[in-house]
Amino acid sequence: MQVSVESTSALERRMTIGVPVERIETEVNKRLQQTASRAKIPGFRPGKVPMSVIRQRYEAAARQEALGDLIQATFYEAVVAEKLNPAGAPSVEPKVFEKGKDLEYVATFEVFPEFKVAGLDAIEVERLQAEVADSDVDNMLEILRKQNTRYEKADRAAEDGDQLNIDFVGKIDGEAFAGGSAQGTQLVLGSGRMIPGFESELVGAKAGEERVINPTFPEDYQNLDLAGKTAEFTVTVNSVEAPQLPELNDEFFAQFGVQEGGLEGFRSEVKKNMERELRQAIKTKVKNQVMEGLVTANPIEVPKALIDNEVNRLRVQAVQQFGGNIKPDQLPAELFEEQAKRRVVLGLIVAEVVKQYELKPDDARVRELIEEMASAYQEPEQVVSWYYKNDEQLNEVRSVVLEEQVVDTVLQQAKVTDKSVSYEEAVKPAEAPQAA
Repeated sequence: MQVSVESTSALERRMTIGVPVERIETEVNKRLQQTASRAKIPGFRPGKVPMSVIRQRYEAAARQEALGDLIQATFYEAVVAEKLNPAGAPSVEPKVFEKGKDLEYVATFEVFPEFKVAGLDAIEVERLQAEVADSDVDNMLEILRKQNTRYEKADRAAEDGDQLNIDFVGKIDGEAFAGGSAQGTQLVLGSGRMIPGFESELVGAKAGEERVINPTFPEDYQNLDLAGKTAEFTVTVNSVEAPQLPELNDEFFAQFGVQEGGLEGFRSEVKKNMERELRQAIKTKVKNQVMEGLVTANPIEVPKALIDNEVNRLRVQAVQQFGGNIKPDQLPAELFEEQAKRRVVLGLIVAEVVKQYELKPDDARVRELIEEMASAYQEPEQVVSWYYKNDEQLNEVRSVVLEEQVVDTVLQQAKVTDKSVSYEEAVKPAEAPQAA
């Protein structure tokens, strides 16, 4: 077998492969012999059909099948011999594909980039330090109470924070517009659910009252036909309900699975959950900075085949998340290309860190992570047991731990500064990373 390789770009290879005619004929004859042993042809006993008849009937198909299998086999042999690492399936172009001649074809494909991760000592990371104070727990208790607000009928004018049941009809220039009318809508004043000026104009309204209000749609409103226009809404207030915050009692605590210990027991449980959230938030922000640093310090070119595969995965995820009757391939690839490229770049760099530093998932850390996740459930021992009985879920945890070990490896060399902040600042969502 003859092989020649040409680099047509940083990652693309054009490989010409020649396969001797003798190997082709051996493969064709092997298939014809197999066919002869089982062929059923009128006038002949099974296994006794002359080879001339077999060739006449089946040689074309046998040759086509043999050539296809030989291309697949010899391509694999060639990339192994040339020590190439294809990043996707090749595009195959036959050059000589005739009976009685050597097979010659050209395979064009991309290879994985070869690089060493560098620049770890130039990566800068700000690691937040925070604690959950009693005042933070107090704030969380108020948030939980507000999330479980009940509304009761109020015989008074509506105030900010009240829930109204309303009917409304919206018009622009005297004409009703799509989506501008509704009946029996529940609206909490001050929630910001409606366009600016809508909710504030209903403060002071009473049940049974009709008001005509004229709010203006924002200039950046998603419906361009309405953006920047002033509408006239005729609003009928059906009812006014005042918010009632639940008491911090055993009934309230039971909603969150706390059956004993009273207020102190509930505060303790809430604080544990907040501390878990805090640890995860700090860990996530550190990880994001490390990954951003790795990408910045290691600019690499990535195979288009890998990006295309990742785009398709993101398309499927989007359809699963948002539902509808749309098919994944109907979503424009451009929507996902930047995110897909970043994922591929990070995947390759992280894999190289694992390889360079010979990292393997630490079993003790795997156990620790599983136990931490299980602690959020009422029967943590059962959750831990479930993970260790399910290889797929256990491998996912191992992957998370391995990624944490990559972060730790980088932090050992990076420029790390600690910064003390409040709990609220520490748990604020991290900014989305820039596309690679």
